[in-house]
Amino acid sequence: MLVFVIPLKSPQVSKSWELVTKLFERTIKSICNQTSSEYRVIVVCHERPRLEFHHPYVRYIEVDFPPANEPDAFSRGHTDKGRKILKGLIHAQEFSPTYTMTVDADDCVSKYLAEFVSQNSNCDGWFINKGYKYQDGSDFIYVKRRNFYKICGSCNILRYDLNNLPNNPEYNRGYGYYKFYVDHEKVRETLAKNGNHLQPLPFPGAVYIVATGENLYYGTTKLTFNLFNRKGLNQSIREEFNLYPLNKNLVRTEPLYSR
Repeated sequence: MLVFVIPLKSPQVSKSWELVTKLFERTIKSICNQTSSEYRVIVVCHERPRLEFHHPYVRYIEVDFPPANEPDAFSRGHTDKGRKILKGLIHAQEFSPTYTMTVDADDCVSKYLAEFVSQNSNCDGWFINKGYKYQDGSDFIYVKRRNFYKICGSCNILRYDLNNLPNNPEYNRGYGYYKFYVDHEKVRETLAKNGNHLQPLPFPGAVYIVATGENLYYGTTKLTFNLFNRKGLNQSIREEFNLYPLNKNLVRTEPLYSR
């Protein structure tokens, strides 16, 4: 069983809750497009978004965490993200998962993930080395041929017992307490130090949706304009990741935690 955990920011810190909701709905549809039924989804949020899409495998956990006591917006956002991920991972115990994957609330994932995990449950987990980057409205998608896990939070599939879950989880701590859950690019190295080795997923596992707005955590210019990495957004990719265009009137200006 693969359990996906999605941390969703609150309306109070969103510039456009409508946009956040639309992005999240596309993400949840993408996850629920799996070819195997061996998966569940946990969404941790302050307020459950109103969606037209519903699925019996999706469970919402509503929390009332107070604003994170951090000196800057970056740390506050990551602290909130980290404690929501921790909350979701703790709750995942109810499903007796073999593996878990954290997914950012605006990315899309391959429909083959749950099937692959169910057929290959004899390793510590996987990291997504190769994936895609996409900007809404474009007819092209860009291949990230290596190190995808360094730029996108939707990148690690971990055996459940490797999640470093505390016996008595706390949700009012500072950023440092949640770093393992937020610093996705360091998970592979951290686990390797303890003798647990993640394998590269043998196919592109996710689409990192790049922003057109402000406060990007990672730059996108280099890849976006690299024609060598560009390919047409064909029907096969659209179907595998359930990648569809959002309302053209919705302008992306929303940094979702790590964006």
